[in-house]
Parts: sequence; structure tokens; C-alpha cells
Amino acid sequence: MSWESKVRRTVPYTAGEQPKEKNIIKLNTNECPYPPAPGVRKAIDELALRSDDLRLYPDMNAADLTDALSAFYGIDSSRIFVGVGSDDVLALCFLTFFGSGDPILFPAITYSFYPVWADLYGIPYQSIPLTEEMGIDPYEYMPRLTGVKNGGIIFPNPNAPTGVEESLTTIERIVKANPDSVVIVDEAYIDFGGTSALPLTEKYDNLLIVQTFSKSRAMAGLRVGFAMGNEKLIGYLKDIKFSFNSYTMNLPSIMLGKAAVEDREYFELTTGKIVKTRERFKEELRKMGFVFPDSRANFVFAAHPDFSGDYLFTELRKKNIVVRHWNSPAIKEYLRITVGTDEQMDAVVSALREITGRG
Repeated sequence: MSWESKVRRTVPYTAGEQPKEKNIIKLNTNECPYPPAPGVRKAIDELALRSDDLRLYPDMNAADLTDALSAFYGIDSSRIFVGVGSDDVLALCFLTFFGSGDPILFPAITYSFYPVWADLYGIPYQSIPLTEEMGIDPYEYMPRLTGVKNGGIIFPNPNAPTGVEESLTTIERIVKANPDSVVIVDEAYIDFGGTSALPLTEKYDNLLIVQTFSKSRAMAGLRVGFAMGNEKLIGYLKDIKFSFNSYTMNLPSIMLGKAAVEDREYFELTTGKIVKTRERFKEELRKMGFVFPDSRANFVFAAHPDFSGDYLFTELRKKNIVVRHWNSPAIKEYLRITVGTDEQMDAVVSALREITGRG
């Protein structure tokens, strides 16, 4: 028997391509096309003056950052947990809340990291089909109706990669129907015109909201994510986090993250620009015959009845435009196109007109 027989193995998550070529229009990983808030640059200068502090361990509770988030969202800092990007936060949530042995539930078409974490931690799961409109059917998540006990529920809102947003009514139905399970709403894209379920955390102690700085706050390179819920949920998350690493948030992340949160005006300006560009881009796609669910995220999930997804992806790549495409049978005809600047989206529209001969 070799040492390899004792290695834990899993099939890892496949991230979007990070092209090395120059002059690429990169619209495949839902990054913000605009720079971080101006205050972040000032915080970088301040960090340089505080470089001696880097020899010290950072605040394990990241109080400066959680206090800024507390002020922004109007909740007590004891109800906020921060981590190294929302992926880190979500992975800890799987480890913390999904240990009952009963299968957890999430949509069949959703963020493809969910089954990876479930497999990594040995958590059984059941993927629930979406409706014909690519939405979530809340009744499929109700044990009283399905007769199936679950060990927890997680779904993005808006969903990824579809961009479809569920109403607070739908979310509340799911949460209310599962008082014995933790329900996690992954709101990575909520800031692009969506309505957060955060107010429901005042009413339900089994609801946790997870968000990220990677999209709307233009800080994917810094890796900051956070969860919001009742104090007991946050306490359990901290217990797990501090059981293997007490200092996951470094000083630059705390300082720069705080600066980003404090500039509400810039945050609203950039997200507003992206929403406006998205709506204009959707209209151009309709003119060319593309079909897509109504996205409330910073991307559009589009297909064309006359051209395969693989063909469109390949032809766009030839024109130095990179979008996201999966070979999964259920979504292989779709492209997920990140919303960039107006100039970038004009280039995409022009390229698609050439490729399809439409518009």
C-alpha cells in the first residue's frame, strides 16, 4: 500500500480562464470593470506608512472592517463574519452548518463550487431542478411537501450562472418551511439591482446571508467576503474558523476593505453604471435573436437558437473576447457574458453581429 492510498482526493472547482495575452476583452469571471473606490488608494498609502505593523498579527476579529460593514448595513457587528473572499466564508459555512448527515439541497444549475465543497467534506447533497423559466420552485425545498428531510439549503440570489433573482416572498417561504435547517442565501450579485434578504435575518434565526467584495466593490484581487445573520450563527462560524486559523484576515484586507465600504457614493455610482450597461446590452442581444433569462446580476446568460454555444464561444475567442462557456449538457448552449464598460460591450455587440450576421 502506497502513501497515495491515504490521500484525500476530490475533483476541484474549475475557475474561469485567466488569459495572459494582451488586448483581451476579459468578460468571463464577473469582475468589476471599474477600479476600487478612491479611498482604497488612500488606504494603500496609509498602509505604506504603517508597514512596521506588518510584523504584528492582525486583529483576529477584523473589528475595523466589521464595524464599517455594521455601519453600512445597519446591523450590530456581532452579527457579521468576515473571511478571505466569499468562497472562504461559504466553505466554512458548509463545514459548520451542514454536518447532520442528511442531504443538503441546492439548485441543479448553480454555482459549481457547491458540489465540490460537499464532496470535500463528505456531505450528501441533492440538486433540485430549476423551473422552465430557470427559477427556483420553493415547494421543492419544503420537507412537509416533499417528504424528504434535509441537512441544510444553499442557493445564490441572483442565481449563477443564470442571473435570475428570486423574490423575498420565495426566500421567506423556503426559510419558514425549514426551521430545523440553516438556509444560506449567497448574494454575490445582489448589488446589481437585486433586493437583499438581510431584513429576514431579523425574523428567522436559521437564515444566513453571504456577500463579497469581488463584484460590486471591485476588489476580487484582495479576497474579502462576509456573512450576516443572528449572533448565534456568527458565533458558530467563528468557533470553526478559530479552530484552525485565527488570523485569516490580513492587515491590508482589513484596511482596504474598510475604505471600500465607507465610500457609499462610489459604490452606488459604479453599480448603477453596470446596471445601465447591462440593460442596454440585453436590448442589443434581443435584436440579434438571443434568448436569456432576465439577469439581475453583472452578467447575462445568453443563447442563440441558430448557433451553438461552443461555436459562439470559439468565434468570440478568435476576436480576443473571452466569455464563460460550460460543456455541461443542461447549459452547453449558453454563454455567460460579464458586463464590462460601455466600450467593451459595444465591442461584444459588434463581434456578435459579425458572427451571427444579425442586427
